[in-house]
Amino acid sequence: MKISSDAAERAKKIRLIIFDVDGVLTDGKLYYGDNGEIFKAFNCHDGFGITAAHKLGLKTAIITGRESKITATRAKYLGISAVKQGCSNKRGAYKEVKAEFNLTDEEIAYVADDVIDLPVFVQVGFRAAVADATSEVKECANFIADNIGGSGAAREVIEFILKVQGKWSELIKHYTTVEDSADNLANIGQ
Repeated sequence: MKISSDAAERAKKIRLIIFDVDGVLTDGKLYYGDNGEIFKAFNCHDGFGITAAHKLGLKTAIITGRESKITATRAKYLGISAVKQGCSNKRGAYKEVKAEFNLTDEEIAYVADDVIDLPVFVQVGFRAAVADATSEVKECANFIADNIGGSGAAREVIEFILKVQGKWSELIKHYTTVEDSADNLANIGQ
C-alpha cells in the first residue's frame, strides 16, 4: 500500500466515494455466455465496505464507461446513491454527481484503475488506485491499495477513509458488543 503524506488530511474531508466498475469493483474481465450475455464477478468484501460506508454517513456513486444490467443490479443491492453508466465522458457525469450531492471536489474520493478515469481522478480531493492500475493513474494517486481491482481494493480504500475519519472503530464496536446495539449494523449487505 502506498499512501501519500497528505492522504490522511484529504481523506478526513471525504463525504462521497465514486467507483469505476470494470477493473475496480470487478477484476476487469468480461465473461461472455453462449447467448452473448456478459458476466462480471463482484467482491463481497467490497460490498460490505460500501454498505458499511453508507451506515457510517458516507455516500457512494458509480461512474463507468460500460452499460451493464449487472452493474445496475449490484448498485441497487448495495444502495449506491448515484449510478452513471455508458459514460465515455466521465467528466460530464462527475459534474452531474457533484451537483446532485452539492459537494466540492475536496469532499469527493475516486477509485480508479485506467486512463479513462484520469479526467475525474485529477479533480477530486482523494485519489485512490487499485494495485493493478496503470502507471499513469498510480502517479496521480494519494493512495494505492495492496489489492487488485475486484479483490478487495475498494474495501481497503473505504477502510482507510473511515479509519482516518474515526468511524471504523464505531463499526467494529457494533460487531464486538454483545448488547442489542450490535443489531443496528447487523444487516449490512455484501
